[in-house]
Amino acid sequence: MAHLRSRRRLALAVPVVLSLTASLGFLPSAASAAPRTTAATATRTADGPELAYVVNTRTDRHTLATVQQAIAAAGGTTVVTYDRIGVFVVHSSNPDFAKTLRTVRGVQSAGATRTAPLAAAGTTDEGAAQYLTKAQTARIAGASAAAGESEPLEADQWDLRAIGADKAAKINPGSRNVTVAVIDTGVDDTHPDLAPNFSASQSANCVGGKADTSYGAWRPAKPEHYHGTHVAGEIAAARNGIGVAGVAPNVRVSAIKVADPVNELFYPESVVCAFVFAADHGVAITNNSYYVDPWLYNCMDDPDQRAIVDAVDRAQLYAQREGTLNVASAGNSNDDLDSHALVDASSPDDSTAVTRTVDPHECFDVPTQLPGVVTVSATGVTGAKSYYSSYGDGVIDVAAPGGDKYKIPDTPSKNGRILSTMPNGQYAFLQGTSMASPHVAGVAALLKSAHPWAGPAQLQALLKAQADNPGCPTEPYDGNGDGIVDATCVGGKRVNGFYGFGIVNALRAVK
Repeated sequence: MAHLRSRRRLALAVPVVLSLTASLGFLPSAASAAPRTTAATATRTADGPELAYVVNTRTDRHTLATVQQAIAAAGGTTVVTYDRIGVFVVHSSNPDFAKTLRTVRGVQSAGATRTAPLAAAGTTDEGAAQYLTKAQTARIAGASAAAGESEPLEADQWDLRAIGADKAAKINPGSRNVTVAVIDTGVDDTHPDLAPNFSASQSANCVGGKADTSYGAWRPAKPEHYHGTHVAGEIAAARNGIGVAGVAPNVRVSAIKVADPVNELFYPESVVCAFVFAADHGVAITNNSYYVDPWLYNCMDDPDQRAIVDAVDRAQLYAQREGTLNVASAGNSNDDLDSHALVDASSPDDSTAVTRTVDPHECFDVPTQLPGVVTVSATGVTGAKSYYSSYGDGVIDVAAPGGDKYKIPDTPSKNGRILSTMPNGQYAFLQGTSMASPHVAGVAALLKSAHPWAGPAQLQALLKAQADNPGCPTEPYDGNGDGIVDATCVGGKRVNGFYGFGIVNALRAVK
């Protein structure tokens, strides 16, 4: 994402999981605290701007039917109903729509998913993409050939060697029965490194909350929406002698586009659609290198933000129940996600942002802080935490290469970022936890290939078991070398706030 929530995200500590599970698992019906409202008693006020909403309910047929009537009576138009998880996606210009629906019996939460009107058209930025020039391409190809690499640009892929993915590919490059879905800005499946492994039947455009499976709908709206294509290459670029290689170069990769075509924002209803679509189409693993807009952190004391957390959590938990492992990046803000006070100056990102102080134990980055999601921090070529990567004891599950411009590898381009595929057959370097997450998704795909019986919980346990943990640094952490301590690592050699259970290891995953 050009400014693709570069996943300045966070992860979730065990206390957070327990707190979040409790708050979501027992959301009371609004009717318990408010008088019952029905389709017959709902009232309308003067119209305002048309917004999108999620209405989250019990899943019995009577409740779904009653709520559907109440939505219409309150001036709402249902876009799609996910009855198995009790989520309605609705458009309405009634400024009191959410307030009215919260009083309906059986509604457990309801709220607007944006602050800007639907007529108006984020993600986190990894910084400007650094595209390869012809001269660089030739130089890297020469070095790759001299080193005996199978791919012309592999000499610059220090990240593969860092986790043993180059050696793993010779043992088990992954199963064709395993698909990783890239929930992102879309994927250019015509790229020669992606076309051999692309699964169109498991791809869709979920923008707006309803899946469009028409041919090519999953592709980026614009060439500058390159984020998803870069991520896809990191996971499953084929070893076909053309460009780069992915961590799992023989598994299938699909695209579920959720980025608004105008502003690249990932709205909640689109992400709900993506998780449900992945679960219903046999996807083994989803990669989530973004946070759900418009709030970097969704606070449970705000009824709109609470409804966003509730809706997306229902969808991702449904995916887990159907056998899908969800992997997400921790974020690029260098935030300690186990702290009790973080400053969010970027939300809402679809209108006018305000500066607020939030508690990451009560305000959640979605989807990374949701129960059961694998939260990933980023490392550079030295194996140290990347200067930008968010962290937190009990929050980070595992780490993986995401790049670090301050750590220079001994490669032809001397570029510490991650090289991967871009739209229109191109290649470029990016850095971010957005790049770390797909490395973990790739290793998870290798584990799924080796252990096809493994469900999401087993895969997560295997990811942690095969990881290599460097432990907390012995010296104060100064990620950018300016002489100022930038972060404090808490924990031990087995598990800590910088690396979780450690840096994933592709070679160990296939042995």
